[in-house]
Amino acid sequence: MRGIIGIIIVIQGAMGALGRTFTDGRGWGILPHWFDLPTPFYVALAVAGLGLLWWEDADKKRRKRAGSDE
Repeated sequence: MRGIIGIIIVIQGAMGALGRTFTDGRGWGILPHWFDLPTPFYVALAVAGLGLLWWEDADKKRRKRAGSDE
């Protein structure tokens, strides 16, 4: 579940940062329709989403190793 949430957060963060950087200053995605957030926040959001993806992958590998040891 963390993986799916992480993907959504990465997409929203990346789209917000790219939209604010390469267009008229309005981010892309759904968040800019609700909030007026600065570009560094969108970058931090994308990094947090990547962290969730990494956490999910590490947890999956840990469970797989624990299951194979039995």
